[in-house]
Amino acid sequence: MTIFEKTRELGEMIRDSEEMKAYKAAEAAQQQDEQSQEAMKQFNLNRINLARDMQNGKLSREEAVEKNNKAFDELCEKAPLIKEYADAKAKFDSMVNQVNTIINFYITGSTGGCTHDCGSCGGCG
Repeated sequence: MTIFEKTRELGEMIRDSEEMKAYKAAEAAQQQDEQSQEAMKQFNLNRINLARDMQNGKLSREEAVEKNNKAFDELCEKAPLIKEYADAKAKFDSMVNQVNTIINFYITGSTGGCTHDCGSCGGCG
């Protein structure tokens, strides 16, 4: 078996994973929900305004991040499907990061400066 065949197999396994299925299902659900879409439009408009205020010196980066995080929490309360989507995406991203870390380890013999804080990379698997 060639490296490309193994790569295709890995891609198919990731595509067929429970994490990917949950991510795609949550994505479709929130995209089809009018309440979620309207809430997301408002959230994105708020983000643009925060970025503008930060560029104009009205807000520090820390203040903008804090306000954005608060707005995201409010978004998740208004539109629970957005939270489900964000959670499913985070789980999928974590799995992909774990796969990348393992591949990197076998290529380089290093985990790439592991901080031993699995929250930063998704863990060592």
